[in-house]
Amino acid sequence: MAEEQERRFGFACDHSGLCARSALLWTSPSKAAYWWSAASTEAPSGGDGRVARPMTYPETMEKNMQTASSGLDGVIAAETRLSHVDGLRGRLVIAGVSVEDLAPNASFEEAVYLLWNDALPTAADLASFEERLAARRRLPGAASRTLHDAAAKRVPPITALRMAAGTLDADQPDAGTREQAESVLAQFPVIVASYHRLLAGLEPLEPRTDLGAAANYLYMLTGMEPPSDRVRALETYWNTVMDHGLNASTFTARVIVSTRSDLISAVTGAVGALKGPLHGGAPGPALGMVFEIGSAQNAEPYLRGKLDRDERLMGFGHRIYRVRDPRADVLSDAAARLVRSAEFEETYALARHVEEVAVRLLAEYKPGRGLQTNVEFYTALLLHGLGLEADFFTPTFAASRVAGWLAHCLEQMESGRILRPESRYVGQVNRPWVRQDERA
Repeated sequence: MAEEQERRFGFACDHSGLCARSALLWTSPSKAAYWWSAASTEAPSGGDGRVARPMTYPETMEKNMQTASSGLDGVIAAETRLSHVDGLRGRLVIAGVSVEDLAPNASFEEAVYLLWNDALPTAADLASFEERLAARRRLPGAASRTLHDAAAKRVPPITALRMAAGTLDADQPDAGTREQAESVLAQFPVIVASYHRLLAGLEPLEPRTDLGAAANYLYMLTGMEPPSDRVRALETYWNTVMDHGLNASTFTARVIVSTRSDLISAVTGAVGALKGPLHGGAPGPALGMVFEIGSAQNAEPYLRGKLDRDERLMGFGHRIYRVRDPRADVLSDAAARLVRSAEFEETYALARHVEEVAVRLLAEYKPGRGLQTNVEFYTALLLHGLGLEADFFTPTFAASRVAGWLAHCLEQMESGRILRPESRYVGQVNRPWVRQDERA
């Protein structure tokens, strides 16, 4: 049915009852609700040959209430050209290019340019983009003061990032939208690197304009110009995670900017969503689990113990993917190329063994669930190999994902439509008002 809808109307709907071009509702004999476009001259028909009829507003709302989706599973809230996540086939496409092709080959700036402009840059385009981003890295005074105050109180890094993000328009309150987007993109890694040094009791370094974004981030962490293999590893990671459909933080950004609020408010809200452990908090625990296991012979007893207690294995399973997360393969390869010291090589070998045992045991304990390795497992390993502590994994992720948040904001701004879903009321009705002195 979906293929026929796509052929006849230019879009297809799903059983959630919502479609990106929703206007009118129709029902099939199985009572599944579908929307069809008001611009269509022909209405879709059900399997029994009945043709949909336009529904009145009260009927539409009543049907919509009946199809409430916990967690908004299956609900399509936007049309986007930015990324496509195919959970059944284990495929991720970013601006038309598979993540396997894009991540290990593009510079971070190239990948962002593609995401924002829907085209690969020419040499001149890329040079101009890189120059503008490098020139906008310096933080406003308000952001620097916020980071110093946060460090004095030992505020967690992701919280410090949220605090500083809200100050990024302090020096340019009237900047144009695209100019502000470039400034935010350039300054997010600088915030994270600066705070890393402040927590270590060191003053932040000035950003260098002669380095790319990834190289400058690594330089600002350590004070040393990084070797090319480490830059390539970080760029591969950033390219892999810069956008991933309408996840919680991206949806947050789109909702905020759909009200015609500003980009700073949108990305600050997105960081707040990312801070939640159900969204952005898994890489650290995934690495902690590998370290706690400690040796190959301890992997199966440890993992069986967790599964016997019905505990979650961090770094495995995904809300969307029912096969192996394609990003895990990309980052596994990147981590393998980063193996240099004997210590990291040992950790990498242990992680691969833990992954093998965990996938086998998950299939045994939870058959049919399709629980496979996700991006967090190798994110943890790669960022550990780059010398980052676990509490900086999520902020380093945000330094890339902000490119996706901003791309979605720019796309949402073009639609001009506020995102305003309905809720299904499940409370009481006709409750009588009782005076306070008469209440039991």
